[in-house]
Amino acid sequence: MILSKRADVERFLSHPTAGVRAAVIWGRDRGGVHERADLLASKVCDRPNDPFDAALLTEADVDSDGARLADELSAISMLGGRRMVRLRLTGEKPTVDRATAEALTAHAEGRYNPDAFMIVEAGALERSSALRKAAEGAKAGAVSIPVYEDETGDVARFVREALAADKVGMTPEALELFVSRLPKERGVARQEIERLILYIGPGSGTTASAADLVPYLGVEPEASLSDAAADAFGGRAALAHAALRRARAEGEGGPAAVRAIGNHLNRLRKAQILTNAGAGAQEAAKSVGVFWKQEREFLRQMKSWRMDDLDALQGDVLDADRACKSAGSPDHLIVERLALSIAGRARRLGL
Repeated sequence: MILSKRADVERFLSHPTAGVRAAVIWGRDRGGVHERADLLASKVCDRPNDPFDAALLTEADVDSDGARLADELSAISMLGGRRMVRLRLTGEKPTVDRATAEALTAHAEGRYNPDAFMIVEAGALERSSALRKAAEGAKAGAVSIPVYEDETGDVARFVREALAADKVGMTPEALELFVSRLPKERGVARQEIERLILYIGPGSGTTASAADLVPYLGVEPEASLSDAAADAFGGRAALAHAALRRARAEGEGGPAAVRAIGNHLNRLRKAQILTNAGAGAQEAAKSVGVFWKQEREFLRQMKSWRMDDLDALQGDVLDADRACKSAGSPDHLIVERLALSIAGRARRLGL
């Protein structure tokens, strides 16, 4: 059985369904997998960290002893209560994948200790994985829980929850800024949130603003490229040129600069598509990921750059990208010429 909807997953992790004896939690975000496994473990076992109640196995344990998993699932708790067997897989070794799948199927059917609960943590399982097939194909005794990268709204939600637990907060603008800088992997993101709480002052009741976070976050090297792209499309040739030179000094090459310009062009195109479909300009800007500090300038550009104008630039951007990647090419001159050309067109459009 597959649980993929967030509401269904949260409901199961908080109140595991009666009759389910095994759960395979898997995905690229190992931090997210581990966090969900911890939550489930706390619900199915009274003492999840007690070796008398819980067995923690690794891929090496299963690989070296084919009967180990079955033995652990057949054992009973020495202190009473429900027993838990937790297996952490680091790869997709075919022999381990098959052995785990066989044990899961047998346990889901009640052939081992029916009061034991099996939790498997795994990476991104392919469709061909025997373990994934076994969990997804189980009628009632096992569940498969894929863990996908968090959406921006999900990240913002758990940031707010973590800050509130330590009696601190952030303004909406600060939250947007912080979330945009967080890494995708949830375990690493959690560490960054803890560092931020220490910076703000746990228990202080402080609500940090975007300005408060600037000294903490610093300036990303990519910021100069984003500035260069925005200035070029805004018709500010001198500022675009200066931002490109600054980015070059920070170690950014021509291909990255062309990519930033292409990204800005694509945001304008997507925003135009949304407004043509009936969305408001401000709503469209937010939907394509425009940061609040750049929103006013982006809206100004949306009024002048039309779809035909943007489509006409696509070829120039692709040509510049190819040229920058050619051996021995003066990529910094190529991207500067592209930016100046875009700025010139922007000026002719009235920007």
